[in-house]
Amino acid sequence: MKKFCIFDMDGTLLDSMTYWRSLGRDYLRSLGLEPTAEQLAPLRTQTMPETARYFMDVFDLPGPPEKLVAAMEGMMEENYRRHIPLKPGAAEYLAALKSRGARLCVATATAEYLARACLDRLGIGRYFEFIVSCETIGLGKDKPEIFYLAAGCLGAAPADTAVFEDAPYAAETAKRAGFFVIGLYDDSNKDKQDRLKDICDLYYTDLSQALRDEGNEGVS
Repeated sequence: MKKFCIFDMDGTLLDSMTYWRSLGRDYLRSLGLEPTAEQLAPLRTQTMPETARYFMDVFDLPGPPEKLVAAMEGMMEENYRRHIPLKPGAAEYLAALKSRGARLCVATATAEYLARACLDRLGIGRYFEFIVSCETIGLGKDKPEIFYLAAGCLGAAPADTAVFEDAPYAAETAKRAGFFVIGLYDDSNKDKQDRLKDICDLYYTDLSQALRDEGNEGVS
């Protein structure tokens, strides 16, 4: 079992990606704009501040970026506080890891306060020592800094740390940075599962399968 575990949140622990996939489009539509698929494509790997600056450039929206970020976060906040559910097996798997002495944290592109509110509502926030956000450090998961930061806060080396991700680009970043990477299926990346399987050291359809397959041995 890897003693140290870094969990992505959206699409890995939470069934939330349908909400995020439509956020940029829904925000622009609220302003009377109709973005094209090509205009929305870059959003997949951007943090929200990056998205805000992108919208300001492409759609000539008035800033500052913090104003756009606040509006988009407002649209998501109710979903995190009230609606977004856990993915299958998440609570049981986390409980099993903690019972085996693992140390856990979350590394997410979502704002820390929204992540904390949702994880606490769903009863799993207590399993994590801390949450680190791409927004806080100003870099997305196409860069390894968030994984290095999380591992450093855990006091762990990358090779001794399991990273759980559903997005191939983030899994690839972690793998190249020397982490042990575990891939999880999510509908938002259903057309990229072969790539995810090739990148990752282990792959599961969900955390229920991880719990069954790992049994009493944990992540090895």
